[in-house]
Amino acid sequence: MRYISAIIVAAGKGKRFTGPLAKPLAKINALPVIYYSLKTLSGHSQIKEIVLVVNAGIKDGVARIIKKYRIPKVSGLVIGGRRRQDSVYNGLRAVNERADLVLIHDGARPFVGEELITAAIKEAIRYGAAIAGVPVTSTIKKVARSPSRQVTSNCLVEKTLDRSGLWEIQTPQVFRKDLIFRAYERFGNTDVTDDAALVEKSGSRVKVVMGAYSNIKITTSEDLAQASQIARCRAK
Repeated sequence: MRYISAIIVAAGKGKRFTGPLAKPLAKINALPVIYYSLKTLSGHSQIKEIVLVVNAGIKDGVARIIKKYRIPKVSGLVIGGRRRQDSVYNGLRAVNERADLVLIHDGARPFVGEELITAAIKEAIRYGAAIAGVPVTSTIKKVARSPSRQVTSNCLVEKTLDRSGLWEIQTPQVFRKDLIFRAYERFGNTDVTDDAALVEKSGSRVKVVMGAYSNIKITTSEDLAQASQIARCRAK
């Protein structure tokens, strides 16, 4: 039986998230954001351990959540780094040496489903790397780059992209441990927005599995209202 370690990344500063609590500790229907993915991954039969990567400012708060809700399988709380990939690498170095596969998930995605986890693991066993994603449904246009990603006088449309082959990528992302370690050791200094990009740079294939449009990422405080609705629907 394969040993699968999960890394939940919750070390970001959440600059676009405003509120009295840090994003992982903010509440969705009275439960902390981080609780949802912790509970789902901990309850999955194929996951053997969870390494939780946090920033130093919330470490004690997250530890209290784990204790209060009796979340099993958490093998360690690791402090993150400056960039997301630095945080993931810290988590990778903390996984059990027996691990065959590593599942990486954003703590800001509270509604990952058990079936999605199972599907991603299955395809990672077959291909070595598997990531969740959903087809893009909106019209996507390439716009002249603005350094601040804000609307400026230079924001002119360059072209409309064909969305038929475009997918919005989510987590979980599951990899053979040796594959993701090699990718981080070779390309970890490269700025990327997800872990699969490093595996792609190493020349390995990455399989996409169908995610879920409800597998949202909490980015701003306004996202909590949508999350509250999703949580109520899932509880029915």
